[in-house]
Amino acid sequence: MDLVQVFADLDAQPWAELEHAYGSAEDLPGQLRALASADEEEAGEALGELYSCILHQGSVYEASARAVPYLAGLAAAGVRADELLVLLGGIAESEAVHDGTPPGECQAAVIGQLPLILPLVDAEDAAVRQAAVWAAARTGAVEPVLPVLLRRWEREEERLVRAELVAGAVLLDPAGAAVGMVAAALGAGEPGEVRIAAVLGSLDLGLPWTGTHHQAVLSLLPADPLVADRFDLERTEPLHCIVEALLDRDTSADREAAFALLDFALRVPDDEVRAEALWATEQACVSSRSAPARLANPLIALLDDPASTRPALTALDKLGPYAAPAAPALTALATEGGDLADRALKALVVVDPERAAPLLARDLPDRPAALGAACGFPYGRLDGPFPYHPELLAAARARLTVPELDGNEPIHLTRLLASWGERAAPAFPELAALLGRFPTFVPAALAAVDPGRAVVPLEEAAVSGPEQGRFTAARALHSLTGDLEPLLTALAAELAADDTHRIRQAARATADLGKDAAALVPRLRAALGTDDDRVTTPRLDADLDIALALWRLTGDHGEALPVIAAVLEATDTEWMRWTAVNAARAAARLGPAAVALRPALERGLADPERAPAMALALLATGAVTQHRARLADTLLRCAERNADPMGALEALAALGPESLTEPELHRLTSLAERDQRIWSTGLESDVVSSDARFQETARALLRTATASRRTDAPATD
Repeated sequence: MDLVQVFADLDAQPWAELEHAYGSAEDLPGQLRALASADEEEAGEALGELYSCILHQGSVYEASARAVPYLAGLAAAGVRADELLVLLGGIAESEAVHDGTPPGECQAAVIGQLPLILPLVDAEDAAVRQAAVWAAARTGAVEPVLPVLLRRWEREEERLVRAELVAGAVLLDPAGAAVGMVAAALGAGEPGEVRIAAVLGSLDLGLPWTGTHHQAVLSLLPADPLVADRFDLERTEPLHCIVEALLDRDTSADREAAFALLDFALRVPDDEVRAEALWATEQACVSSRSAPARLANPLIALLDDPASTRPALTALDKLGPYAAPAAPALTALATEGGDLADRALKALVVVDPERAAPLLARDLPDRPAALGAACGFPYGRLDGPFPYHPELLAAARARLTVPELDGNEPIHLTRLLASWGERAAPAFPELAALLGRFPTFVPAALAAVDPGRAVVPLEEAAVSGPEQGRFTAARALHSLTGDLEPLLTALAAELAADDTHRIRQAARATADLGKDAAALVPRLRAALGTDDDRVTTPRLDADLDIALALWRLTGDHGEALPVIAAVLEATDTEWMRWTAVNAARAAARLGPAAVALRPALERGLADPERAPAMALALLATGAVTQHRARLADTLLRCAERNADPMGALEALAALGPESLTEPELHRLTSLAERDQRIWSTGLESDVVSSDARFQETARALLRTATASRRTDAPATD
């Protein structure tokens, strides 16, 4: 094709009526023409712009489909053929459709251009052949594409093209030709790029894992370079993908196969192999309950290898209690200098707090991460307060006197001292001296370390101290003396603030006071947003807290109910689900008085992320008598999908675990005892402990259900 033919009807298209990621698509003709520019920089910029607007972060639009014939025509004409074929493949495989474009329209557009794409499978340039194979396979059009790929397989010699042919066959014909092609591609005579594609293809096909696969992977490590020039961006870390796929099968044999690979790779004296193995090990510990016990020893051994120490420390975070044997190695690392020693001490704080305390005291100024861990930041994973140590107390006091003290350090120091209570009383003078500089978090520490001496400075801070700290000072003072007046004054000021975060905190504190704060009812009402205000999650969340405070203070649900209803209505969108969860939990607090919210709560049951909170609210209102039978199924599905799993267990407990059917009990047992973690999303450092809490709660529910069945069983002679 020549360019005149490619662009013949380009300007006849209604581009101005179409949209892409950035609005009107009227700029697409210029970008498409620029692809053929003799100016390399101009053409490159045009390609980048097209990726950004018609395949934006994997999303496609109606304009994407309209652009496909021109992209295919340019590729067929030899204009940036390999790059445009990759763009076409990305458009074909995308399922993220926006702007109302019918599902499949973009893929259909690429299928329509197969007469131009498929001949390029036999192009002279290997890069073009590879891209053409990849793009053609992504159309999913088996009948026209598969025979072309199979013919090319018989004569193709370029390793990357052969690897792409294997992947394409797996995608198009998993029950037929792909099985034989994968078996052939595993052969020792094939290049590493082809063999690793065959291993991944075997897993995609669900084929049994064999010694051949095991030996192939071990012989191909490090595997990342073998896929570096492939187009599948989800397979850039093959060892991780292989381990993940084996663990997802959730059988003892496949788990052991995954762990055997990692155990071997962690012991290979090659930095690149160990780096791949450490990352895959870390992810295995995140997804598998048995991985930490199985992989702890080889992982901990790498703490002695300077090239592997840093990633090993990161992975160590996922071992939970199985990290305990690492204490000696962590201690040795923590006695050295620099950031690595701080990270090692941070790990030791969790693994062996008693051993960590004197080390933290010795180098406190240079151990910010370890100090944060000692006061429970950011995960709060310590079982209790960090051990008191006189040398650490002395070091903390010394740090409090540093003029340039700033950032998180003063917060961490005051939290640590407060956790020790009156054992930290010698630090009272240093804390008191900082009350004016850090008025929002020093008051609680003062009250904790020396309640008697704290009263006077707290009284002064609550009445005449910095405005931003009066609430915290008055709250600490109230906890010591019961003096209500300064706290009410401070709360009134907080409720009048423009900051929704401050309003939320004040509303919660007011609710905690109950009827003692009745004088603040007018302030609470004035702090409520209007219907026009309720367009952001901070405003909606603040109004929920205010509504609950009004209910607590007045005992009348009449003001709270309309607010909760308005928030539920405003959050009936995908992007505000967690505020909707907060609204449902607020409704649960009202109990039967919230029965009028039943329609909105029942609609929320359709969303797995919202369903547990909605179920709790419905149960609290007494409005689920006719839904109890299917509610357990809904909640179990939420937990199985990792959609608010702890909320699902909470709702199951409210439903009554004794009411679960035998099949439902089996599902709950599976959740509690299976190898795959339930809590597989969120902060990875918290996954292990979160999953442990889930498992413990699920087992407790099972014990309750079992005990109930024994009680209800008929007596026998």
